[in-house]
Amino acid sequence: MTQPLRILLISSEVEPFAKTGGLADVAGALPQALATLGHDVRVLMPKYRGVERHGTLRTAVPRVRVPVGDRTTEGALLEGRLGHAVPVYFLAHDHYYDRPALYGTGQGDYLDNCERFIFFCRGALEALRALGWTPHVIHANDWQSGLVPVYLETLYKDDPALGEVGTLFTIHNLAYQGVFWHFDMPLTGLGWDLFTPAGLEFYGKLNFLKGGLVFADVLNTVSKAYAQEIQTAEFGCGLEGVLQYRRADLHGVVNGIDVAAWDPATDRDLTKPYSAEDLAGKAACKQALAQELGIEADGAPIIGIVSRLAAQKGLDLVLEALPELVDAGFELALLGAGEPGLETAFGEAARASRGRIAIRTGFDNALARRIYAGADMFLMPSRYEPCGLGQMIGMRYGTIPIVRRTGGLADTVVEARPARRTGTGFGFAEPTARALLEAATRALAAYREPALWRQLQRNAMAQDFSWPASAREYVALYRKAAKAAGRGRT
Repeated sequence: MTQPLRILLISSEVEPFAKTGGLADVAGALPQALATLGHDVRVLMPKYRGVERHGTLRTAVPRVRVPVGDRTTEGALLEGRLGHAVPVYFLAHDHYYDRPALYGTGQGDYLDNCERFIFFCRGALEALRALGWTPHVIHANDWQSGLVPVYLETLYKDDPALGEVGTLFTIHNLAYQGVFWHFDMPLTGLGWDLFTPAGLEFYGKLNFLKGGLVFADVLNTVSKAYAQEIQTAEFGCGLEGVLQYRRADLHGVVNGIDVAAWDPATDRDLTKPYSAEDLAGKAACKQALAQELGIEADGAPIIGIVSRLAAQKGLDLVLEALPELVDAGFELALLGAGEPGLETAFGEAARASRGRIAIRTGFDNALARRIYAGADMFLMPSRYEPCGLGQMIGMRYGTIPIVRRTGGLADTVVEARPARRTGTGFGFAEPTARALLEAATRALAAYREPALWRQLQRNAMAQDFSWPASAREYVALYRKAAKAAGRGRT
């Protein structure tokens, strides 16, 4: 029998304790899936304001002394639970983390984010030493924990407890890198010999994410296609050279979704439940959605969108294509918030559409579920998408995705072949309104053949996007990282 692993997942946000995006979903779900597979997995995150609302915390280590620059800063380590089986450690320091938001406010990022996450990275390792529990591998995520692999290979390289701990570093979105001015370098406690193009230097600045990319034993990102894309100048955000150099150690693992939480047969927010075997309830959900949003319930196909309103998500392409989509016979149900210009433009389009377009700004989880269930198609025209969850949730609800073939969208949506009744959705390559319209036209032709459409819905609903499948891929990467650390880092 293969030996169970000891795994510490370090993340700056974890659902349900703190969340700004998909990182929190992964950090909340993956550890529970790993525990189900029999591994000793634990999680470490900052103790932000309000995390205690999600469960009882106890003190695990009353004092954690963390070097920050030329001084020592003292924090504490508290312990709670993620689900039933996974311990979560909270690194506490009120000055750094007892704030209204995680990374900044509407006025911008917190000015001391560099210091806050130096404390987090080095504090995580000091807390491990105090706990007396040594993992086989540390799984660090995104720039906020990018210095952890750096510290392990430098300042803690000869530490008897941590010197042979393997590291996996996951990129959830390469665009966010944790870049700070070079005068903050002394706060890291690392020597200036690491501030080079081969180390932490990035166009004269300090780059946390680059540190993880250079020093971790194994790298991955959240889809196989995105792992290839980020090695190019178009998607590499200035780090494509580093990623090309590490390409042998770079892998893609698609995120999972909680298939119990996203299930049209049991979803209490829906008008009527349904399943792949009995799709009758989906028609009732569509009728109810049209009535709720005030759009025409005349049998026209409804395109659903649940998204941040941003150019990165391709919402400007949707706006450009809207007149022709409506003329072709589509209706649109959109839920999201983001760039003020897009919010205003979609609002104006909805008012002028005479019941063909509905937009709701903000976020409403129950309405999001009703859109996933009541729409016929789910549109994600992203310019880039490391993984994406909406297309997987849409398929789970029998709502056929129309996506730009990039990143995780390319990995998870199989192009429909109407003649063979295969596939799960419709894709397009170029980030243009014309390409979007062409894919929508193909979807509309399939929609007008009810038997074909029902088969595509069943195909989509049969896909396995559960976390255990992804967790097993992560275990293979953990073993690779532990083996690389055990034979000595280069």
